[in-house]
Amino acid sequence: MVLEGSSEALCPPQSLELRPSCNKSQPSPPLSSGSQPHDGLFPEDKEPVKYGELIVLGHNGSLANGDKGRRRSRLALYKRPKANGVKPDVIHNVSTPLVSKALSNKSQHSISYTLSRSHSVIVEYTHDTNTDMFQIGRSTESMIDFVVTDTAGSGSGQSAQSTISRYACRIMCERSAPYTARIYAAGFDSSKNIFLGERAAKWRTSDGLMDGLTTNGVLVMHPAGEFVSEPAPGVWREISVCGNVFALRETRSAQQRGKLVENESNTLQDGSLIDLCGATLLWRTPAGLRNTPTLKQLESLRQELNAARPQCPVGFNTLAFPSLAQREIVDKKQPWVYVNCGHVHGYHNWGYRKEKGERECPMCRRVGPYVPLWLGCEGGLYLDAGPPTHAFCPCGHVCSEKTVVGWSQIPLPHGTHAFHAACPFCGTWLTGEQGHIKLIFQGPVD
Repeated sequence: MVLEGSSEALCPPQSLELRPSCNKSQPSPPLSSGSQPHDGLFPEDKEPVKYGELIVLGHNGSLANGDKGRRRSRLALYKRPKANGVKPDVIHNVSTPLVSKALSNKSQHSISYTLSRSHSVIVEYTHDTNTDMFQIGRSTESMIDFVVTDTAGSGSGQSAQSTISRYACRIMCERSAPYTARIYAAGFDSSKNIFLGERAAKWRTSDGLMDGLTTNGVLVMHPAGEFVSEPAPGVWREISVCGNVFALRETRSAQQRGKLVENESNTLQDGSLIDLCGATLLWRTPAGLRNTPTLKQLESLRQELNAARPQCPVGFNTLAFPSLAQREIVDKKQPWVYVNCGHVHGYHNWGYRKEKGERECPMCRRVGPYVPLWLGCEGGLYLDAGPPTHAFCPCGHVCSEKTVVGWSQIPLPHGTHAFHAACPFCGTWLTGEQGHIKLIFQGPVD
């Protein structure tokens, strides 16, 4: 690691031609938002090449206020009409006071590293015709392709000030098969620059190049196995500006980086999770999405559930799941569940325990939360298209058994160093021994 004021930091070569990548284990990282940043996101071609889709956890099919333009709960990344990627080209060593002058060329992409008050390193990037680049962050500026804001789940509390970076990360996709997608921390601003200040974690690598971490970091977890066939959580890692993989820092914004993990990469795979310190994204590949239910299939599953005419064991009234479009508004026929046992009822006032604010199930006498059931409407969060037989606890979102089992095993980042499993449809922290329950319906008595 290069320390500020050290001879290594103060006396590097004046300029150096870079190899194709600042990540020695990966092909060249394309870094550009291009003059038309959103070309190819919503193509009119009949069969466009889709790289994959990003889904924000904690939203059940759309944002609370609706999806609008680049601010949405889900975004598909398509091959652009023209490549907008860039790759490292030349490294310059300059006096820190002259950095702004060196970065005055807004047609040139660059990353600047401030090593001390007197010395900075600027890495220039050149156009790469083989890659497309997509930027993600909180900023609504035009160079951001996917605008992401903080997701508030119960148990987390939403802070008044967002912890998501305006230019959080970038994803680079190869334009030729197999269309590999790679993630890098930080995104270019309106001046086509990434700036790592004096306090940011940064260092000179063993091969003479530069690398660094963003303030709150970009964390990634790849699934340990196939996300669809054998879902199992991997290990959370941090991704650097140049796409290298590191163990987590002691706290989210600590200046000392974690240990380099040389046998892991920044290549996204189906089920990879990306945490931006305030929102977590799921990456789904086109192959993985073929195993998930469409909205039409979810509607068919809802109709099948209702066709079975489940009844409330207390009121003997027929229950029915509301339409997928009717969210957050409880219907009078809506099924409710005792989350500690799984018995499904209609809403009633029986068995209220004032001292705990909970209910006693009239079927088995177990006491616990009593909540309405909601179908999971975001098909991309499903691990299969199986019947909706289980629900997350304590929120009551209903989906397939494989889906609840898979997500209940995944620890999601919270705050600076905590992790907790949560419902992918609403972000509520899971409770109970398993975090989910099998639903027990009573059929019609006639």
